Amino acid sequence: MNEKGLCDYILVKTVLGMERIAASYIKDIDPGAEVTPSPRGFKGLVLVKPSKNKHEVAKEIETKVPEAEKVLVIEGCAPARPEEIAEVTASLAPRYIGSNETFAVRTTRRGRHGFTSIDVNVVVGDAVRRATGASVNLRYPDKVVAIEIISDKAFIAFYSGSEEWKKMRPGKYPLYKLFRKIAIIQMPYLGPLDACKAMGVRVGREVQNFEVGELVIAPIGLVDALQLKTFLEGVFEGIESRYQVQRKSYGRKTHKVPVYLQDLYQLVRDRSNEAIIVFEPEGEHVSKKAEEILKLVKHYPRINMLFGSREGIPEGVYRFADLVLDIAPGITLSTEYAAASALIAIASVIHDYLAKEEEQEANKANEQKQ
Repeated sequence: MNEKGLCDYILVKTVLGMERIAASYIKDIDPGAEVTPSPRGFKGLVLVKPSKNKHEVAKEIETKVPEAEKVLVIEGCAPARPEEIAEVTASLAPRYIGSNETFAVRTTRRGRHGFTSIDVNVVVGDAVRRATGASVNLRYPDKVVAIEIISDKAFIAFYSGSEEWKKMRPGKYPLYKLFRKIAIIQMPYLGPLDACKAMGVRVGREVQNFEVGELVIAPIGLVDALQLKTFLEGVFEGIESRYQVQRKSYGRKTHKVPVYLQDLYQLVRDRSNEAIIVFEPEGEHVSKKAEEILKLVKHYPRINMLFGSREGIPEGVYRFADLVLDIAPGITLSTEYAAASALIAIASVIHDYLAKEEEQEANKANEQKQ
């Protein structure tokens, strides 16, 4: 260490339990390195003190060790106290962050401390802002300041914001907005009661997985009441089980799919002034109808997507449909996968149009504010 806070380490993050395997490969890359799997007993980490250029060793680890989930080149070290971490980070930051760039501080704490990760983010963020003149952007920063705290020591790294894997980033359209406009019209799966129940659970989970606007179970004419009841019980069970998972894991409000029952022919009559898309093998492949699908999505507040079960949608209904589409030519999709496959196919062929439109609207709104 030539200057206060400077240090030569590489911190490698792995899947829990893969530390020693990763460490052995890293030792092959740099035999002279000090390689410590699970430093201070914390799993999922390998601390490396390389014997040669740390940036070159880190690049080799990234290209040769798939067990390495993330490879951080450590530029500074400090005692695990927010003020001292901020001091060292601020002294290093101008080398890595320009005044015209944005940044975010990401702190991961391991061990017991009298402060939180947020406390560190706030103190370090303010110090970096004053030292560089850069502004903070927590969602899509140009640069990331990584503070990795292991017990009584903090390791400081800088990397490009483009290296962060995000579920949502600019250029992606949140598809739940599209799926909320869609009504899945599903003919019930009828037959042996155990099969009715199992299929109902699967269908319920799939529609809830996409949080569609609604699910309408649409039988034709006279059906066995017990079989229909059993199928519906499965549907509700599937929806509830997936909904509870979403409630716990999503960082937004989750939409629970409502379920309705209506005869298929009456539904088609009732919704004749809405968009109706039938999914059957006789139709055109979905990729050829992207523009028509987009027009329907933009024009109608609700898109009705019709799916058969053990029997397909009756051909007489085709005449009342805006589109008849095929998802996988030559393949007959099972009942539980049909709606999910169609939703993914629809989303795939029009996603880029929707993302571009949303970006244009956002830019227009920003211009009006300015």
